[in-house]
Amino acid sequence: MATRILVAGHRGMVGSALVRQLSKRPDVTLLLAPRSELDLTDGRAVETYMQLHKPDQIYLAAAKVGGIHANNIYPAEFIADNLAIQSNVIQAAFREGVSKLLFLGSSCIYPQLAEQPMSEDCLLTGTLEPTNEPYAIAKIAGIKMCESYNRQYGVNYRCVMPTNLYGENDNFHPENSHVIPAMMRRFHEAKLDASDKVVVWGTGKPMREFLHVDDMAAACIHVMNLPHAQFVAAVPNPMCSHINVGTGHDVTIAELSAMMAKVVGFQGNIEFDTSKPDGTPRKLMDVSRLGSLGWEYSVELEKGLSMTYEWFLGHFDELRG
Repeated sequence: MATRILVAGHRGMVGSALVRQLSKRPDVTLLLAPRSELDLTDGRAVETYMQLHKPDQIYLAAAKVGGIHANNIYPAEFIADNLAIQSNVIQAAFREGVSKLLFLGSSCIYPQLAEQPMSEDCLLTGTLEPTNEPYAIAKIAGIKMCESYNRQYGVNYRCVMPTNLYGENDNFHPENSHVIPAMMRRFHEAKLDASDKVVVWGTGKPMREFLHVDDMAAACIHVMNLPHAQFVAAVPNPMCSHINVGTGHDVTIAELSAMMAKVVGFQGNIEFDTSKPDGTPRKLMDVSRLGSLGWEYSVELEKGLSMTYEWFLGHFDELRG
């Protein structure tokens, strides 16, 4: 009998990657509900959906997301909507007897000045980055909700915390996207305009870690399907049970810029505007816990950028904004 799997947030970057991989499995029936059919912030609607479709597993990849600008303007929505989505899905899952759920968090849950690389046990040891604190608080609450249900009811609700993700279906908005899609768009448009240079904010020295979304989806499926005994042996503390997902390797923004120019085919110069802020000097995940559970990444950064650029070229007209 096929396993009925609900992917909440199936049109987002991670959700769509999960759908691509799970749809190849003959033993899986996917449950996909677009926002027009199911509003995850509506508790009654979520409850009704669960009763009707009775999933066996849930990947909770739905969230209200946005860049620094959006987080600053709409902090109330970022905390309220994300708390509602998580709470509604987790509670309805439990009431309908769903024993396996995977919650996707974010590396922004860790303190702004966390020791690098960031291990899972640095959660709640310091002050959060103020720009996205409401979003981070919601994600931390999601982790703690899963852990509390595990402790009280013996269910199997697991949590994964991705590093910076990139790839197909990313947000390439010129003002409100993350570093890789923003940089890819800028280099591409500079190539089209035959510009002689691209200006990158900051010194180019900060270091960042990037994971291709196909690797993220593969890690999620791996963690979801780990036998309980193996998971508990590697993650013995039920109150610190989330798992970092990343490559364990980082690059400087300057190295990323050079790689991007190569992938896009931009022939001009790269200049760094040192009057602009650098942000955190380094942000790297400690992925040893995930490694002990038998998973590591496979898509190298340059290969992943090439794959992403190929997708970007096929969708550039609809991405113009």
